[in-house]
Amino acid sequence: MANQRAPCTELQNSKQSGNLNQMARIRTPLCRLLSSLLFLLLSVALTFSQAAPEEGVNEVQVWAGGGHSVPGGTSRSEPFNAGLRYGRVLTDTHLPWFLRGRFEYTVDLVPVYLIFQPANTAYGWGFDPLGLKWNFVRRGRLSPYLELSGGVLFSGKNIPTYTNDVNFTPSAAFGTHVLGKKYNWSVELRYLHISNAGLGLYNPGLNTVQVRLGVGRFWKRH
Repeated sequence: MANQRAPCTELQNSKQSGNLNQMARIRTPLCRLLSSLLFLLLSVALTFSQAAPEEGVNEVQVWAGGGHSVPGGTSRSEPFNAGLRYGRVLTDTHLPWFLRGRFEYTVDLVPVYLIFQPANTAYGWGFDPLGLKWNFVRRGRLSPYLELSGGVLFSGKNIPTYTNDVNFTPSAAFGTHVLGKKYNWSVELRYLHISNAGLGLYNPGLNTVQVRLGVGRFWKRH
């Protein structure tokens, strides 16, 4: 494994110097976009009050997130993604004390994937067909949750550079919904791993920590 990491790292770092300025120019509007989205979500949260996930309820959401690479894989890379979610709360409350909550199954379509790498910017799309979400019992307007999910990412350029254009995307998140009368918004911290699982010659992987923001609603058919 070690002899695979070294050539990949050398190849990727060889092109990074001429692309850092380009990455900085692209990040600035993305930061502004995330700031605007956060302001919008805060406005929505302050406008409405009360509503929560419960058994038989459906969830729809629009979300966006961005972050930075962390040790354990390819460095100096930044992901940005945005997508649509559908979920359904399948159970009533279970487990004791602070673990008490409800299980929800989710599916995400991710039409926007941008990975800012030292050598280039990779564009792609993906979907996460496996989302296991535990909604803890609400505390006032807050409905915290834990989530494990997995999916696949298709890109026009290799992610990481010189590896593969098809990757798998397991992730774990902790966040909370801020509940409203009709709509809610969410904020979460997500650990995202991008790896080709041996489909390519090299597989150094890309580990990132993201902040993800979303706005949506819970609803139930009568």
